[in-house]
Amino acid sequence: MLRTNGVTRVLGGRRVLDDLSLTVPEHGRVGIVGRSGAGKSTLLSLIAGLDTPDEGSISVGLADCALMPQRDCLLPWRTALDNACLALENRGVPRTEARERAHPLFVRLGLAGSEELLPAKLSGGMRQRVAFARTLLADKRVLLLDEPFGALDAITRSELQEWLADALTDEPRTVLLVTHDVEEALLLCDRVLVLGNGRITAEFDVDVPRVRTDLAFVELRERALKAIA
Repeated sequence: MLRTNGVTRVLGGRRVLDDLSLTVPEHGRVGIVGRSGAGKSTLLSLIAGLDTPDEGSISVGLADCALMPQRDCLLPWRTALDNACLALENRGVPRTEARERAHPLFVRLGLAGSEELLPAKLSGGMRQRVAFARTLLADKRVLLLDEPFGALDAITRSELQEWLADALTDEPRTVLLVTHDVEEALLLCDRVLVLGNGRITAEFDVDVPRVRTDLAFVELRERALKAIA
């Protein structure tokens, strides 16, 4: 379980997060949406232990967390495959074995053939997919995803959304997803929270078919968009 209780964070004299409390149950998937500057990425940084709240508390096993930030943070001197393997090597897996375990994921993410390329030779979308592979290979129980598909084109983004939804069904994880894309949040999450002015201003349970063209789904998306506006 992941829980924040009365979390407040002040940056530059502004309360970016203001007495924010939320709970993500084990294997639950919660999406955070909102305008730019609403505090979404700040919240993930606090939960990941990269920053400290001014007030309040956060309950999550940091050793069980894997964070995928907006920037891919690939090491320029390591190949794409070796960048993804970092998560396994940090757990003591020998590099040869790590590469063998990572390769099938490269195929599933549309990265086959790019394994030995350095990051400078990869497109922005490919770099983001390598970073995503690294996050999944960490095999953590809690995934903190900050715009995981933000750098991808619409078709690839849609394909990976569907792939991730299936993967989380097969291997459940506790997920907190931050995204500007309301539709993405509704497709991937059980519950979607709207963050505005550092507080949760609306909450939606995703109790409709996760099909973009389904009327109930479209209506729920419009309600969420109106809550952000």
